[in-house]
Amino acid sequence: MKFNMTTLAYPATFKRDEDNRVVVSFPDFPTARTDGADPTESAAEAADCLASAIAFAMSDKTEIPKPSPAKRGQKLIPVPLWISGKLALYWAIRDARISQSELARRLCVRETEVRRMLNPNHESRQEKIHAALAILGKQVILTYCDAA
Repeated sequence: MKFNMTTLAYPATFKRDEDNRVVVSFPDFPTARTDGADPTESAAEAADCLASAIAFAMSDKTEIPKPSPAKRGQKLIPVPLWISGKLALYWAIRDARISQSELARRLCVRETEVRRMLNPNHESRQEKIHAALAILGKQVILTYCDAA
């Protein structure tokens, strides 16, 4: 059996600006930019910026691209755990071309529960998100590896 896996990490470009701050941009999210005083601060800000870009796109119900491959000089920024399951469910619903109502029917829950699972501002129990993903034939697998 062949698996189609998507790593939940987006490439980011880190460059110093004229004020010597480290500016971070994401090729997959052209409007997402942040900065920090140093590489450590800018990396932390990058994770927050990425989560915000994903949350806004989910709230606006717009297309969220799958991560493109990192190019030379780019660093991968992992999707923060609090939104990674929601993003996977968002993609799974769109890939299956079903409505939130249809997913609720398959899960035997009210549609409001599905809306909450997809709401970036609502804390969702991961078991519920994993159950919804399983109904759609998907799963999230965490990977433990050395930091780059």
